[in-house]
Amino acid sequence: METLSLLLQGFTISIIPANLLACTIGVLIGTLVGVLPGIGTVSTIALLLPFSYSMDSTAALIMFAGIYYGSKFGGSTTSILLNVPGEAASVVTCLDGYPMAQLGRAGAALAVSAIGSFVASTIGVIGLTLFAPPLAQAALAFGPPEYFALALVGLIILTNLTGTSTLKSAMMVVVGIMLGTIGLDSLSGISRFTLGFDEMDRGFELSILAMGMFGIGEILTVMTKTTTPPSLPTIRFRDLYPTREEWRRSVPPMFRGGIVGFLVGLLPGPAATIASFVSYSLEKRCSKNPAEFGHGAIEGVAGPESANNSAISATMIPLLSLGLPFCGATAILLSGFMIHGITPGPALITQQPDLFWGLITSMYIGSVLLLIINLPLIGIFVQLLKTPLNILMPLIALLTLTGAYSINNSMSDLVWIVIFGVVGFFLRRTGFEPGPLLIGVILGPGLEQGLVRGLIICDGNIWSLFTRPLAGSILAVGVLVILYNTTNWFIKDNKRRKEEHC
Repeated sequence: METLSLLLQGFTISIIPANLLACTIGVLIGTLVGVLPGIGTVSTIALLLPFSYSMDSTAALIMFAGIYYGSKFGGSTTSILLNVPGEAASVVTCLDGYPMAQLGRAGAALAVSAIGSFVASTIGVIGLTLFAPPLAQAALAFGPPEYFALALVGLIILTNLTGTSTLKSAMMVVVGIMLGTIGLDSLSGISRFTLGFDEMDRGFELSILAMGMFGIGEILTVMTKTTTPPSLPTIRFRDLYPTREEWRRSVPPMFRGGIVGFLVGLLPGPAATIASFVSYSLEKRCSKNPAEFGHGAIEGVAGPESANNSAISATMIPLLSLGLPFCGATAILLSGFMIHGITPGPALITQQPDLFWGLITSMYIGSVLLLIINLPLIGIFVQLLKTPLNILMPLIALLTLTGAYSINNSMSDLVWIVIFGVVGFFLRRTGFEPGPLLIGVILGPGLEQGLVRGLIICDGNIWSLFTRPLAGSILAVGVLVILYNTTNWFIKDNKRRKEEHC
């Protein structure tokens, strides 16, 4: 009953006009981000960070969350119409969505995708409502040693955040931790690694780093690709009606995808993308006609699109209850929290219940808004795809630089954002992803503070950290993860060597 009353209280907060407007703007921007290939959720949130400074913190976070889960709704549009995924999580949708479009059923595929996303998002948000509060309540027993252990294990688990080379990701995490140490030490007040520049005492502005690495870096990456406007079919509202048979085949995959996506979303890594692949494989196994998959099976659209949207809600559980971002998008969301002076974690629900429950209930409302937005406005979104990127990207860059300057009215911030943008561009070109670097910047200071304060509590005896039940158990999980990754690497290396000898 307490959860229900808090949920009702959250709805009274989320329907405040300012918060409702922020939710609407967020899901609309998210849909556009999903529709327009190449921009990306992480980059968009990073670019909008400075514009949220004048907003109420609850409204700002509701908007960022709307962009996050809204982008998965729009990501299916280009997958179905162009065979080009707007989001990585919509890659699987291409397999059957595009063949459906070629068969003249693009409207039905788009409708099933939107409705499946709505159903799965609702399943995911219900799970978030039920599981996040008890997990946060259990975490209230944490002290500095436990936070150190949690941050360390989080860094170990999230090292391979992007699914690329583990070694490259680990290097990015270390660089991120190093960047996080620049400036005044929060415990001693000593200036560190500033090279004598007083301006660097405050360290690197998190929003500037994020906007540079993800925003400007992504813009430079997109501008190096083709900007030829695509050829698109015309989709009318009356084309969006699936047949009775299509409905019958779509409903079970929607619910299965919602459950699969939620479970996968609780794991570190690109959960939405993994969930869509798992759902597609499951639907193919469950189908009476598996040979139809890849040639326009509507289950191949309904299941994966439901799974990736449900996974989005599930990734919010570790973020809100433990303060751990399990994917790149939640890492940038964590930046948004911290920029507004809010630290996600166990104390969030008890100390700021209005923000927590307002954010969750806004996700219920946002799912409804997305369904209303995506179906009637699909024709407009299709036209937006014809905008040449060589026009769109410079406008976004101009807005980014304007927003960056408005944070501190500092020219040095503009210099840094350009530097970080160029660095982010070259990192991508060389196979390094900036996501793990941001994880290191965010979790590094907490790791250091937890260690120092933990050692003070334990009288300088580092081994005492392992004897504390909670901290020791968490660190043991970290050791198991390292052993698993090492064993897995040896197995793959031996397999590769055998294949080379053959």
